[in-house]
Amino acid sequence: MDSPSRTRDHSGAGIRRGDTGDGQSRSAARTNTPAVREGGVAGPGARRGFLTLLGVDLWERFSFFGMAAILVLYLTAAPADGGLGMSQQTATALFATYMSLNFMAGLPGGWLADRVLGARRAVLAGGALIACGHAVLAITAAPALYTGLALVVVGTGLVKPSLAAMVSAVSGTAKREEAFSRFYMCIQVSALLAPVVTGFLAEKVTWHLGFAAAAFGMVAGLAQFRIGLRVLDGVGSAPTRPLTRAEARTAARRAVAVVAVGATAATTVVLGVLPLLAVLALLGLATVCLPFLYLRALGRRSAVERHRLTAFTAVMTASAAFWMIFAQSGSALSLFAAHHTDRDVLGFTVPASWLQSVHPLFILLLAPFAGRVRATTTTKFAGALAAAGVSFVVMTVAALLARTGHVSMAWLIAVYLLYSLGEVVLAPAGLALAAAAAPPGYLNRFLALNGMFAAVGVVLGGQLFRLTAVVPLPAYFLALAGIALAAGASVAAAARRLRLHLPA
Repeated sequence: MDSPSRTRDHSGAGIRRGDTGDGQSRSAARTNTPAVREGGVAGPGARRGFLTLLGVDLWERFSFFGMAAILVLYLTAAPADGGLGMSQQTATALFATYMSLNFMAGLPGGWLADRVLGARRAVLAGGALIACGHAVLAITAAPALYTGLALVVVGTGLVKPSLAAMVSAVSGTAKREEAFSRFYMCIQVSALLAPVVTGFLAEKVTWHLGFAAAAFGMVAGLAQFRIGLRVLDGVGSAPTRPLTRAEARTAARRAVAVVAVGATAATTVVLGVLPLLAVLALLGLATVCLPFLYLRALGRRSAVERHRLTAFTAVMTASAAFWMIFAQSGSALSLFAAHHTDRDVLGFTVPASWLQSVHPLFILLLAPFAGRVRATTTTKFAGALAAAGVSFVVMTVAALLARTGHVSMAWLIAVYLLYSLGEVVLAPAGLALAAAAAPPGYLNRFLALNGMFAAVGVVLGGQLFRLTAVVPLPAYFLALAGIALAAGASVAAAARRLRLHLPA
């Protein structure tokens, strides 16, 4: 345990008495749980701990990407083919809301890990909810859709920030970004295989078998994590800032209110009281506003420097434009593959969902080179946004050519290559920036904030796709390209000023 005097973390922010450099709490020390050193878990334990965390994330991402690959296709498929027969605009808005809620859920999920459960229990509980959600989606009944999606969202909110926090703990300050880069690269194996497995089962056999395969992946991940807990050397075994009794009562009242509002919203949609698109629009508005409101409140009650918080907010806001492009893979690009792309290869029609495996394949191929990039955070973000913008310029050309007939799969492959170049740089840099900027005791929630800004981009992209009902598809892709390029140019222009306040 630290001495009673205040210590400093790697970013210079103060740490309360009793906290270790990585956020390990006094409660963990009282239970004789080994605290994580400032440099991470030492020796072979660090490697084994990293592999344990990687294993559970591989399976969790298998379930996530497996469902993401087939969800929009299932929603838009005709009832005669086993789908729900939604319009493309409604299905895309629902998919974007689902994706954005997965990111948003990380904030309350990270709070629960920080204050109530501890990261380990958060992963176990969240993984169980994800598995149950996919199992519910395997039921052939339309009302099960919203229940299943809700369970997956809540479970993902618990799992993702907690896993990221434990990766940060076992890797230590000096190797944090390197660890996140390796972690991000390795989980692309799941993103590569999941669309192939679930896509084949869903499109060639039955949609619900694809959802069942995603459930199996999460159950396997939970089993692997439970077996490997002993090598984590106490990481995540206790909440970093346990709730007082008064705080627990307040939190319980708020949780009941949130659940009641969510259940009411779902009921109104199922019963047809409110149109689905109206509810999705309200959820989208909340998604866009929440990270900014949270950061504003945080600036008032935490010790984090105001200029640092402003710089962090600016860079994260720009990153939302990248994730707006990224989220099109499971919606706009998936629909383009299904309806405007020639997928015949030697007499075999390639399932549209399989093309989503091209993106993680490029991530795997590019990540070793991206890990050698030595550039400032602002340069990485600006470059990634430029790559994303150019990718949708290419997509604009493909959409123009598709007006006269199906186009080659090579167009989509080129698009995936370009924004994969951006992703392998931006994604680990964003996680590392969030971890470095977090005030003491807020690590899980700042990692969740990184995801919430991604949610802003996802939901904006989903809502903008509704314009395709009246705007030509090439114009839609060109507009998104313009937004990404403008965001990248803004970061580049403000780079010198931002670097003065961002943590190294």
